[in-house]
Amino acid sequence: MGRRRGIMSERLKEELAKELGFYDVVQNEGWGGIKAKDAGNMVKRAIELAEQQLANQNR
Repeated sequence: MGRRRGIMSERLKEELAKELGFYDVVQNEGWGGIKAKDAGNMVKRAIELAEQQLANQNR
C-alpha cells in the first residue's frame, strides 16, 4: 500500500507549526520529529480554520 498524499499543503503545515510553537522541531528533525500531541493539535487547528472559512462563505 502506498503512502497517502497529504491533504494539507506544506505552507499551511508550516504556518500551523509556527502558530503552535513547534516549528523549530520540524526544521531540526523533520515532520517525523514532532510529538503525536502536536500533530493532533495541528489537525484540530486546521479543522477550526476550515470551519471558519466555511462559515464566512455561507454568510
